[in-house]
Amino acid sequence: MPTIVVDVMPKPELLDPQGKAVSGAFARLGVEGFSDVRIGKRFELTVEGEVTDEVLAEAKRIADEVLSNSVIEDVVGIEVAE
Repeated sequence: MPTIVVDVMPKPELLDPQGKAVSGAFARLGVEGFSDVRIGKRFELTVEGEVTDEVLAEAKRIADEVLSNSVIEDVVGIEVAE
């Protein structure tokens, strides 16, 4: 069965406390070369049947209305995973 993957990230202008914590851990562990960490969410929606334009449109609607909080998050990707 096909899977639609939805990626949601905090809006760039908002603080990301989880990302800051991971960034701090990198510094304590001696990890170098990364200036910032942002942490988001990934949703995998298993589709019964074929992925049509209508199914993708419904996934987009669900991503915007249910899976993300439009005040603080952006839906940054919707794709069909093989």
